[in-house]
Amino acid sequence: MNAPFKGNTEQVFARFLDLERQTRAARTPAQLSYSLVNDGQALFGFRHAALLIAGKVQAVTGVSAVEPNAPFVAFVEQAVASLFKQTRLNQARVIDADEVSEAIRADWQSLSAGQVFWLPLIDHQGQVFGGLWLARDLPWSNPEQVLLSQLGDTYSHAWLALQPRKPWRLRWSRKWRVALVALLLLGLLIPVRQSVLAPAEVVPLGGQVVAAPLDGVIAEFLVKPNQTVKSGDLLLRFESTSLKAQADVAERALGVAEAELKTHSQRSFADAESSSKIDLLAARVEQKRAERNYAVELLKRSEVRAERDGIAVFPDAERWLGKPVQTGERLMEIADPNQAELRIELAVGDAIALAPGAQVALFLDSDPLHRHVAWLERSAYEAQPTASGQLAYRLDARFDATAPRIGLRGTAKIFGDRAPLALYLLRRPLAGLRQSVGL
Repeated sequence: MNAPFKGNTEQVFARFLDLERQTRAARTPAQLSYSLVNDGQALFGFRHAALLIAGKVQAVTGVSAVEPNAPFVAFVEQAVASLFKQTRLNQARVIDADEVSEAIRADWQSLSAGQVFWLPLIDHQGQVFGGLWLARDLPWSNPEQVLLSQLGDTYSHAWLALQPRKPWRLRWSRKWRVALVALLLLGLLIPVRQSVLAPAEVVPLGGQVVAAPLDGVIAEFLVKPNQTVKSGDLLLRFESTSLKAQADVAERALGVAEAELKTHSQRSFADAESSSKIDLLAARVEQKRAERNYAVELLKRSEVRAERDGIAVFPDAERWLGKPVQTGERLMEIADPNQAELRIELAVGDAIALAPGAQVALFLDSDPLHRHVAWLERSAYEAQPTASGQLAYRLDARFDATAPRIGLRGTAKIFGDRAPLALYLLRRPLAGLRQSVGL
């Protein structure tokens, strides 16, 4: 079908209006693509048409599915890319074979018709996002070119109505792609400051640990978390019923031993046997006195008092009530509210080289928009299991200004040395790859 539509002006105009109607009736990009390369064939008599969007062939006349590697498809894409670099595709026009290279011209002779009309598709900003490659054997007349130009506006409007937000652009030239890749590679060499994120908590600095003085069960907590206490204030009581009974029994046993020693001391002047038992009974009295003193001391320890001024730092009293504890088990901490430091748990997988004095930025969960500055002072040599069961290094940092309230939690950003951007981005993937392949 290489001859244009024959008929009077009314018939041509009616067929042209019907072609516009069919174009606007498409409901999907696939339907519209098929209509653009097939419906106008009867009116304009082209041998074949190819629809290109962003430099890629989307549809070809008489073909239901485009093969990307087909010779004709590759030829049209190469020809359009070459003409686009010469900025010759901004308007509807006849394409001459002399405008392309000799290699493309050779493919043109074997794969396409001699007379080609380029019908561009233009977006709202006046940029070409695609077009139609229309080829036939007969030259394109001026009236046909006018009709095609008008039809190009209809095609552009219909395509943009179905794809309003997709930024179609013709392919960049090889030169620009190489320049972009080179720019990206150079960007990966830019030195950036390494940093890692880790959970952190504001903890007391130089606080006094209150440990369990004996084995027993806690009966009562007399302070609340973060409550201010003075030196000598009663903090908690242990269950003391058995201790009181033990002290009373020890006191009575001491009385019995002292009475027995006194009786034998009075008889020792007349009874040689009583005189020989005095040393044994005196030693027993000392033993019972030591047992009594120990029982009384344990009874005193059942009441734990503060040894300094500060605030009582512990999570919750309910977790301790009625729970048996062992001697030395940590119960709480008495700390100065004006002296605090930052404790950070850095996961083993996130560990980077950190030197003392490294900058730390703390963002509290309660105030994520406010940044608290701290400086790294100490870092643990070995990783230890955390409360969540993960291995992490403990880091301690001092605050640059007034410390936040003790007990607050947040996320700390620790800054390390500078390294290329590529290492910053690929450090974790490379570590995972190394663990997977064993290199």
